[in-house]
Amino acid sequence: MNISCGLDDTTPRATLVTWAYTTPACVLRRLLGGDGQGFDQGAPLAAMGCFEGFRCADCGATVPEVVATRCGACSGVLEGSYDLDGGVPSRDTVAERTGGWRLPELLPIGPVKLGEGATPLIEVPGVADELDVASLHVKDEGHNPTGSVADRGLALVAAAAAARGDTRLALASTGVDGQSAAAYAARAGLDARVVVPSRASFVTKAMINVHGGDMRVVEGRFDDARAAHAAERDDRPAESDARFPAGPFESPYRHEGVKPVYHEIVQTLAWRVPDAVVVPVGHGTVPVGVRSAARELAAAGLVDGTPRVYAAQPAGCAPVVEALTGGRAPEPIDHPDTVVGALEVPDPTGGRWAVEAVRPSGGAGVAVADEDALDAAATVAHHEGLELGVAGGVAAAGAWTLRERGELAAADTVVLVNPVAGSKDADVVRSRLMGRGL
Repeated sequence: MNISCGLDDTTPRATLVTWAYTTPACVLRRLLGGDGQGFDQGAPLAAMGCFEGFRCADCGATVPEVVATRCGACSGVLEGSYDLDGGVPSRDTVAERTGGWRLPELLPIGPVKLGEGATPLIEVPGVADELDVASLHVKDEGHNPTGSVADRGLALVAAAAAARGDTRLALASTGVDGQSAAAYAARAGLDARVVVPSRASFVTKAMINVHGGDMRVVEGRFDDARAAHAAERDDRPAESDARFPAGPFESPYRHEGVKPVYHEIVQTLAWRVPDAVVVPVGHGTVPVGVRSAARELAAAGLVDGTPRVYAAQPAGCAPVVEALTGGRAPEPIDHPDTVVGALEVPDPTGGRWAVEAVRPSGGAGVAVADEDALDAAATVAHHEGLELGVAGGVAAAGAWTLRERGELAAADTVVLVNPVAGSKDADVVRSRLMGRGL
């Protein structure tokens, strides 16, 4: 069997790259150095230290398999279940580890690695002074290999797909996670099929192709791409196409893979729990992953307490925020309207889970105007030198609103998550400045 490079369905990867092996498992063994037991730093391609299996968040059914997608009983979302009473390493042990996966015991499977994780937590004292909070930090996920927090989850997705023997990652994407899927598919010797809307950025579309991804561009917005992807899936069932669902909440790996974001935050803060984490929300993987990690670390005794988690969205597409504000489940947005393409998800697959991550944490939702998000990104870049993506600008603007509402206090330590590199949509921020005559 030849593994397609993704440029079309007939071009073998071998015509572009000399490849010694032709099945995903063989490719993984080659990357692992031949023993098939682990990636660099020894993370095993098998159940990790404290992992007990998956549990359905809907019906409570248990799934002991390491490789799983949705619940077999009700098609519900799966979440990892871990034995937190034994096997969780001490703070000193974690401190001795390097790289982006320092708590593999709290993951379901070992990742395909491209150098993701270990992203900086950058203090921004000038903005903290403006906000009048004790300290403000930005967790800059733009330092990941493809410039996105999505790399963390796709590293696990690619490993799970290869372990199951699939040959292709498949998803509908706003653009950013499609680029990530194509990169990690290439790393694992898999193909990637990505459906994106025409308004996805040029950079992300170009890089999907550069990584060898098979890309289809659909006129319209994300929901149009999602509908086209679903139609393809129905016409060509996954069983016959060996496709692994790589979209958010289509398997547990996307949100499980986000957990090290929080692991790294508290370790950098000398195991102090921040008072608040402000997270830009599109599909909902980041707040779910952060909340899961916070609860697990507290239950394991590594930290005291958990932070308030706040969901920040652009006002033109804020289904999670509206649900939190209205005390209800998320409802689709009929006419989304925002320049923040990465967050323009009018009917997020993980909307309910994002709400259920934020609400019990003591946090809330905050919606901000596009102009405020762009201005916040520009302000942080101008005064602190830190490049935020427009989605990161949503978190920064959200923090200002939360402070004005009194939900952030003067004594608080606050962390903002910047999910996407500023270079991916710098033209949007610059256009805002030019429109203001700057």
